[in-house]
Amino acid sequence: MIVSNPLGFNVGDLYIDLLEMTGRRIMLKCEGFNFAGSVKIKAAVEMVDEGEREGRFAPGDTLVESSSGNMGVALSIVAARRGYRFICVTDARCNRSARQVMEALGAEVYVVTDPDPQSGLLGARLAHVRRLCADRPDYRWLNQYANAGNWMGHYRTTAQEIAKAFPEIDVLFVGAGTTGTLMGCARYFRETRPSVTIVAIDSVGSVTFGETEGRRMIPGLGTSVRPAILDTSCVDAVVHVSEADTIRACHELVRHGFLLGGSTGTVVHGALDWLAANDASEKLTAVAISPDLGHHYLDTIYDEKWVSGALTDSCTGPMG
Repeated sequence: MIVSNPLGFNVGDLYIDLLEMTGRRIMLKCEGFNFAGSVKIKAAVEMVDEGEREGRFAPGDTLVESSSGNMGVALSIVAARRGYRFICVTDARCNRSARQVMEALGAEVYVVTDPDPQSGLLGARLAHVRRLCADRPDYRWLNQYANAGNWMGHYRTTAQEIAKAFPEIDVLFVGAGTTGTLMGCARYFRETRPSVTIVAIDSVGSVTFGETEGRRMIPGLGTSVRPAILDTSCVDAVVHVSEADTIRACHELVRHGFLLGGSTGTVVHGALDWLAANDASEKLTAVAISPDLGHHYLDTIYDEKWVSGALTDSCTGPMG
């Protein structure tokens, strides 16, 4: 394959069969094989395309977004390719390597250090974005938390790729961060195959589905401000996973040679919990989405000192 546009390449049909590792036949859709390294490239392209179609911004403007890492990297690539400046507002949980990638691509990265008393670090990030854009007519906030292009990118691509690969799918496990991937897939299957069970996987401490806010150290899934694009009527079940179990799952996967991101560990552990709790048949066709690879997590969830310092729970032992 020969490409001249980094936005035109994405491996959409790569799946890992987790049966050997977990005892459950779960097909894990790997979304990390593109130039952004994550599933976020789909939503990033869709949101910018939509904004250009509607005439809300044009090359030369400055795109602004709040991101814990992956969306920031994806938008850095889109901005570099399309001729925009890009400012990413993140916080200290954003992995250092993700910040370095954004800066290498020409983005400006602002790191929020003090959480909002009511809405946490995400609330503080969003407040800073609003301040940046208030007096600058050339600054354009994409607002992935409320932008329909976020979920539409996955409705057009991710969901249809899964439906094509597994026409007999029974249950789909999707991590919930901004809920773009979740909503795009859920809406597509509600319209085309309503028998598919949609299970959202969230982090303990996330407020997305009405739970009490708690301490979270791993970027990706979970929020301290409920995303406006979330429609819970499209979701059949929600599983919350502790960060100790996220790390445990990632370590089990890497022992089998699969270096995958923190969100993937959360999704895999949550899928196993749901299948066990629902006494699922071995004949069930289950698909889960892996949002990214593990390279940005080498100094966090794959680093012993970080794990022992950030978490009090034991993160060793088998994935359950």
